[in-house]
Amino acid sequence: MNNPPAGTVVIGLGSPLMGDDGLGLAALAQLEAHWIFDPPLQLVDGGTWGMNLLHHIEDAERVLLIDAINAEQPPGSVIELERERLPKFFALKLSPHQIDMKEVLAVAELRGTLPDQTVAIGIQPDRVELSTELSPVVRDSVESLVAHIIRRLEQWGHQARPVTGDA
Repeated sequence: MNNPPAGTVVIGLGSPLMGDDGLGLAALAQLEAHWIFDPPLQLVDGGTWGMNLLHHIEDAERVLLIDAINAEQPPGSVIELERERLPKFFALKLSPHQIDMKEVLAVAELRGTLPDQTVAIGIQPDRVELSTELSPVVRDSVESLVAHIIRRLEQWGHQARPVTGDA
């Protein structure tokens, strides 16, 4: 018996030990701490899980990936990639988890289970190196990234409201 689709799944990717590569998890933490969505959606800390994320993707109607994206733009730029552009950008190796994500997306595509509404939204990194801190330019862009993510989720039919007490 198949499970019903999970609706919208938002997956934060990256390693918090590799500087700007951890921004997907930083943005996911902002969404978890400061926003409520109706209808509810699934927020997943994907870290560097690779193939372990396949079932989250295959069970979803819509997938939003949050990650550092090397699109050769100025550091701190918000980047949005629609489904058809994802393989090209995940092929540009920024960190080890991206090779895994390229394979996860390829497997889901091959199996016919990659949702049509799949998008990656992220920031052009400044530094991907051993560090537990985001670079200043990326850290200053996280709020803009979260606003961009919320706009996309609203386009997909989710109402977003700040957690009571948040501005």
